[in-house]
Amino acid sequence: MMKNNNIKTAYASSKNIYDATLTQAKWWAKLYIWFFWSGVNDIEIANKVLSMIPSNFTGNLLDVPVGTGVFTLDKYKTLPKAQITCVDYSEDMLFEAIKRFSSGKLTNVTCMQGDVGNLTFNDETFDIVLSMNGFHAYPDKERAFSEIARVLKKGGIFCGCFYIKEQCKRTDFIVNFLLAKKGWFTPPFQSFDKLKEKLSELYSQVEIDNKKSIVYFKCMK
Repeated sequence: MMKNNNIKTAYASSKNIYDATLTQAKWWAKLYIWFFWSGVNDIEIANKVLSMIPSNFTGNLLDVPVGTGVFTLDKYKTLPKAQITCVDYSEDMLFEAIKRFSSGKLTNVTCMQGDVGNLTFNDETFDIVLSMNGFHAYPDKERAFSEIARVLKKGGIFCGCFYIKEQCKRTDFIVNFLLAKKGWFTPPFQSFDKLKEKLSELYSQVEIDNKKSIVYFKCMK
């Protein structure tokens, strides 16, 4: 419970800088990404992940955690016939996402507060589960993997991206000695090989790659 409370507090305090950091919209964000994250372009990685969702998709999609919706708004505008459910543990992140989707006049998106480790959906509910920049924050990653696999239909797609360790010493340092202590990230963290092994246990097809300390993947159940 304490870790979950730390996550809520951390994301409440960062809601005003979250988008600017991910999109490198400010000079300090560019410097932070360049030095501590080896210049990894979150927009480029987000586009890679979002391209894994078919352009003509009309099924049920779960986005967890939705964050502020900064990367997904434009994609969801192209999916008017899809039923999109967005979940986030942080009410502050969720509030920003709701404002963004409402301003974008999206009528097929439902947002709700929830815990990825205890999803309130039936087995095999979703055709696609999208998880961008979230797994590194989850306290119980094993439970999160299990729950996502449970609610995904057979033949469905699980795709996403997040931080992995052992790819850049500077990044590992900032994660362990600042981001984790502040509650934005929660150990233990996975390496590329351990993540690939875990995904291969749960899914029949796994495509996985990384850009420095950010991994991105597409799996089929």
